[in-house]
Amino acid sequence: MLRIAVPNKGTLADPAGMMLHEAGYRQRTDPKDLVLADPDNDAEFFFLRPRDIAVYVGEGTLDLGITGRDLLLDSGTGAAEILSLGFGQSTFRYAARTGTATSVADFAGKRIATAYPNLVRQHLAAHAVTAQVVRLDGAVESAVRLGVADVIADVVSTGLTLRQAGLEVVGDVVVRSEAVLIGRAGGPADPAIDQLVRRLQGVLVARRYVMMAYDVPVALLEQACVLTPGIESPTISPLQNRNWMAVNALVLRRETNRVMDALWELGARGILVTDISACRL
Repeated sequence: MLRIAVPNKGTLADPAGMMLHEAGYRQRTDPKDLVLADPDNDAEFFFLRPRDIAVYVGEGTLDLGITGRDLLLDSGTGAAEILSLGFGQSTFRYAARTGTATSVADFAGKRIATAYPNLVRQHLAAHAVTAQVVRLDGAVESAVRLGVADVIADVVSTGLTLRQAGLEVVGDVVVRSEAVLIGRAGGPADPAIDQLVRRLQGVLVARRYVMMAYDVPVALLEQACVLTPGIESPTISPLQNRNWMAVNALVLRRETNRVMDALWELGARGILVTDISACRL
């Protein structure tokens, strides 16, 4: 039986459950449930704190897990990223009082407060900077004002909270994080794991693409296919009117209206767009 860790709460919880549901796996209906069996897929789901998931997976207690890339890197366990899942994006950065630092090199000898101590130590070591890392749980924006630290390292979205605390972002992005599927590094091959990965990849493709169908004059077919090349190639079928052809192709969702406009201007007609719920490519 495949044993999978899913975030119990937080920003990753609902999107992770939705994605697994779209991939054909049973998901809980009661947020109080901490364990859920899915006998149809020979799987069992464990709902855990996102920070703990990499530990369970890295030790081999669980086969797979969904957590943030930043939490995985901070865990220092034997877990490894298998697949990025396209949600929960964030950046991890340093911040200090306005005008007090311009780069990571300026942190030498300083106190850095963070909820991700291992991640920060790894980054400092890579830049040959020696500093004191102060571990704090939860929000760390007040650490500088309260005199606990000179610098903070935390997840940053808009930066508004930092500015309200009198801080500014310093240096480049440390880590670009998002939700990832993780497994034990060097673990044995498992067909059940391969199947879950294929299903999640199918969901990712279905979210990125739509199916576009249209009719086009034979004389314009080649130009139309340039606009809609599909994945390998578009599907082309003859119509009763031999001067026209029917075309079906996958198109990036974000490009939908631009491609429709271009096809219409070219001379295509009957342009239809359909959502994809799942696929295998």
